[in-house]
Amino acid sequence: MLASQHRFHGLNSLSYAYRHGQTVRGAQLSLKYALNQRRQTYRVAVVVSRKVDKSAVVRNRIRRRIYEVVRLHDTGIKVPYDLIFTVFHAQFKDLELPKLERIVLEQLTRAGAYDPKNQRAHAIVKTEE
Repeated sequence: MLASQHRFHGLNSLSYAYRHGQTVRGAQLSLKYALNQRRQTYRVAVVVSRKVDKSAVVRNRIRRRIYEVVRLHDTGIKVPYDLIFTVFHAQFKDLELPKLERIVLEQLTRAGAYDPKNQRAHAIVKTEE
């Protein structure tokens, strides 16, 4: 799960990014981004419309999967960006993780908010049985 400091909070928190941001649009996913100098960290929101799927369970699954990709690659995200992903296609609920990562990271790179050179690997801890 993405840390609380990297999420938007409050009723009007998305308004700055929507008013001052620029958009990078793909076939299934759009990214609205804005450089926010008043923050020390980046913030991420994922918007999934009911047009994508009527089921809240499916929409929340899509949202959680995109948050997880961002969390895994957060060291490569330049700060302080406000990032809003908007999903247009229900394909994200069944998409394999490598392809989902490629789509999300491509949008972040096109926006100039992601630098793969700053990315460090997350440690995966294995427990001995």
